[in-house]
Amino acid sequence: MTDQPRPTPARSEPPRTHVHDTVTPEQAKRRLTDAWDETVTHELTPRHLEMRRLADAARLVIERLVSTGAPEDALVVAADALEQVAAALDEHPHGSIYEGFAEAANSGQSPQAGFYDHSPLIGKANPLASPIEIAIEGDKVVGTATFGTAYEGPPGCVHGGFVAASFDEILGAAQSMSGLPAMTGTLTIRYRKPTPLHRELRFEGELVKVEGRKVFAEGRVYAGDTVTAEAEGIFVTIDFHRFKALIDDRDRPAGGT
Repeated sequence: MTDQPRPTPARSEPPRTHVHDTVTPEQAKRRLTDAWDETVTHELTPRHLEMRRLADAARLVIERLVSTGAPEDALVVAADALEQVAAALDEHPHGSIYEGFAEAANSGQSPQAGFYDHSPLIGKANPLASPIEIAIEGDKVVGTATFGTAYEGPPGCVHGGFVAASFDEILGAAQSMSGLPAMTGTLTIRYRKPTPLHRELRFEGELVKVEGRKVFAEGRVYAGDTVTAEAEGIFVTIDFHRFKALIDDRDRPAGGT
């Protein structure tokens, strides 16, 4: 009796969610391109613009604070002023009340998907962000950033944690070209050389492939012509109902059910 050839396993298809009914990879790429194209008009209210200006001011305070040689009396004055600003803001509602998404990987088909002002990496209204300026060049997501003293790890170099977090954002944007909302499953970083502070860096990210629920992306960061680190990411697709549940849990009042 001769052995019968085994049937070739069917190739796994990308997961079908309601996202696929409205967003193709080509449309996802166009949406991302528009989101970060300075020539495309975005509806920013005066409040949004002031949020960005306030974040710029706070970012400058952070940069000055970590490297200041100011005497005690100057620090007292500065601390008093900041406490007054915080108290003034405390008089208004606060919490996660912003529109859009904090990171590109989760945005999927949302019509506000290009609004990432509160991202801790690329958010222009988040003082924790450097921020990274994003653009689409061909099939690549490109991010440029100059990290100041507040991001220092090794002397004169960007802390490796911020390099990794930047890759998470860049590769998350790259995987969004698949048209799928997804969250980071694994992120592998290879640090080749120290990444310098106070110098423009260029991050590049590319969508590699989709296998089942997994979306693969890879990237690298350059200081001039030198590659200082490389990254590979595997993102796992999520259903928007599950993502909404995360939002509901986050926004539920303390002690609420």
